[in-house]
Amino acid sequence: MCRVVEKRVLMTPFSPLLTFSLLLSSLQYSAVDSNPLSVYVMHPFWNSVVKVSAHTWLAPNLITFNGFMFLVFNFLMLSFYDYHFDASGMPPAVCLCGAGCVWVWCRLCVGVVQVLDGVDGKQARRTNSSTPLGELFDHGLDSWACVFFVATVYSIFGRGPSGVGVATLYYILWVVLFSFILSHWEKYNTGILFLPWGYDISQVTISIVYIFTAMVGVETWYEPIWWNFHYRDLFTFMILGCSFTVTLPMSLYNVFKASRNNTLKHSSMYEAFLPFLSPVLLCLLSSVWVIFSPSGILQQQPRVFYLMVGTAFANVTCKLIVCQMSNTRCQPLSWLLVPMATVVLLAVTGLVANETLLIYVWTAIVILTHIHYGVSVVSTHTHTHTHTHTRYSVSGEYTHTLRSVSGEYTHTLQCQW
Repeated sequence: MCRVVEKRVLMTPFSPLLTFSLLLSSLQYSAVDSNPLSVYVMHPFWNSVVKVSAHTWLAPNLITFNGFMFLVFNFLMLSFYDYHFDASGMPPAVCLCGAGCVWVWCRLCVGVVQVLDGVDGKQARRTNSSTPLGELFDHGLDSWACVFFVATVYSIFGRGPSGVGVATLYYILWVVLFSFILSHWEKYNTGILFLPWGYDISQVTISIVYIFTAMVGVETWYEPIWWNFHYRDLFTFMILGCSFTVTLPMSLYNVFKASRNNTLKHSSMYEAFLPFLSPVLLCLLSSVWVIFSPSGILQQQPRVFYLMVGTAFANVTCKLIVCQMSNTRCQPLSWLLVPMATVVLLAVTGLVANETLLIYVWTAIVILTHIHYGVSVVSTHTHTHTHTHTRYSVSGEYTHTLRSVSGEYTHTLQCQW
């Protein structure tokens, strides 16, 4: 018989990655999906798909990655047709009015993304290959996918007189991003991931909008629904309404319920809300750039600016996911915000005259940084167990120490032989 008498982690800047890697074999996925659409429609459909078409040799992470790449391809395709979001404007600068095949392809891509994102976890459990690393990969790509979903749907309405302003969509994007991080903030505090209702509902709604646009053209969205209330207003109202009347109240209720049951993982208010510090600072920095930009960078390069914001947000969110999965303290400040503050200062003060070049260079740096972080997580897991030391004592203590470039982890058991 053995019992744990000590678990010790030597903290380093990469300790969350080390702890995450060391706990891979013991962590279990804990999630709750109470959305009626998911429970009664989507999950039965995904179960059927994975039984019929998914072979046992097909890796779940490959399914996740392929689904994400369909979404990226969708974004790149619409970047070609509608780089500045003015192709669906009135009058259109680059005619998408008759390009029904474009919207059909968008619908197919969204459908494939939704199916693959739904079956990857079921395939993992079916093949007994579920791992926290796969969970991180799935949710990490989901956090990055937010910006691609929003940007692709925006091409339907555009930025013309009957469309949505680029500044309005910028703030809508932030509502979507904060709605996403709420779920992982819940798990950071409660230990349970409550899947948001808005995800599946938004996927189905987007699919219907794409099909409808393919059949009748974007001109239909120009007409007001009632008096001066346009479809663009309905689009905005649905996103804000779902976020503030469903997602936010449910998240606060779940955390309040855990607090009432004394099951919160963080007792102080500061520790509980610490995960919001970096996202809020990121929002403030990017908003300062938008508001005080000498050349109106959001008006000039909206697509690139959205991509920069969405990628930086995904990087911050992935670090939170690592912390909540490894039961480590969330970092108060993401280091990516430090150079970003410098970039924003250079832009708003006019020290760098060419803001377009600056946003392109900074976006490339953010994307490469985020990819590097993902590779580092996998690399840390791969190389963590290269240096181990096991010690037995006469008193029956068994000590197992693992060392890596990320830090040191000691696990001590007291046994009766």
